[in-house]
Amino acid sequence: MTSTVPLPAFDPWRPSFVADPYPAYAELRESGRAHWFEPSRQWLIPHFDDARALLADRRLGRTYLHRFSHEEFGRTAPPPEHEPFHTLNDHGMLDLEAPDHTRIRRLVSKAFTPRTVEALVPTIERLAGELVDSFLAAGGGDLIASVAEPLPVAVIAEMLGIPPADRASLRPWSADICGMYELNPGEETARRAVRASLEFSAYLRELIAARRKDPGGDLISALIAAYDEGDRLSEQEMISTCVLLLNAGHEATVNSTGNGWWTLFRHPDQLAALRADPEALLPTAVDELLRYDTPLQLFERWVLDDIEVGGTVIPRGREVALLFGSANRDPARFDRPDTLDLSRADNPHLSFGAGIHYCLGAPLARRELMASFGALLRKAPRLRLVREPEWRPGFVIRGLTELLVEN
Repeated sequence: MTSTVPLPAFDPWRPSFVADPYPAYAELRESGRAHWFEPSRQWLIPHFDDARALLADRRLGRTYLHRFSHEEFGRTAPPPEHEPFHTLNDHGMLDLEAPDHTRIRRLVSKAFTPRTVEALVPTIERLAGELVDSFLAAGGGDLIASVAEPLPVAVIAEMLGIPPADRASLRPWSADICGMYELNPGEETARRAVRASLEFSAYLRELIAARRKDPGGDLISALIAAYDEGDRLSEQEMISTCVLLLNAGHEATVNSTGNGWWTLFRHPDQLAALRADPEALLPTAVDELLRYDTPLQLFERWVLDDIEVGGTVIPRGREVALLFGSANRDPARFDRPDTLDLSRADNPHLSFGAGIHYCLGAPLARRELMASFGALLRKAPRLRLVREPEWRPGFVIRGLTELLVEN
């Protein structure tokens, strides 16, 4: 049952594949449930049911260091010069397992509540409206740079209490850190990620110290105050949490906006239906756009104990790559999966993950997407594409370089 994937079918470094990976995903699903991919030394998992089950399977983990040393697990420790990145990354919820993940998520959830998100809705809608107004006053341009990128940065900055004068560094820091999540990142990518990790951590350390002396109504102050069963977040856990909230929320929302509008322009009938009744259709439309072209194409997990997928034994020490983009187009789970249906109600897509690592910021991301799409639909009813966009070279976090439009 073992399948070795030929490069023509799955090649995450080939621009034409990045532009449209879905035919290759269909080949993977048809040819098996687990495929060994030698270039990244991972088992590719293309089916929805398998991906969802493995996300909840405690025999897999985002890390293995809670059970094994690098040597015991058959891995090589990261180079010492990469340590600042790994210190930052390895103390965030996304890359931890129980009991540390459980403790940190419980504490962060006390500060990052549904009420916190709902209280932000007027601010999110105001910021989205202002960005769209400025964009249209300028005669259009790059929708990603002018609307998609500034909105989540501004929202997270408002939540964390980062002063407006300091916000310009957030997007470059986020982009450089997230470069390490691509397949086989190079040394130059690591160097940029290390520098961004050091600079962002130093900035947040000073901001946390200031909030300890003078608490406010921001999320950092709430994280400092979060207390449960005698436990609090350490300073490093707070820093890593803040960076995770920016990186995960920002990258997903930016690319969901750009990918989503590019999808709508290629489906004029669906765009016309959305323009005709945005209030009724937006809630399901946002989730359908997330399913149809998810911004996070792949999610990695380490195999902590032997598992079996479709008759293939995947041994401890290997890594699986759960192909969210493929799972979200699996005909075994979704009716007419390659058809964009903005009214789709039965839509349990995996774009926000599943299991204990399900995205804590999913409600915030949905609110941001509804606000930006809603503002553009209302204020720019004739929005149209100026020229076909190009995709960034990254595959794991997949998005456009720009999206040039006019009204």
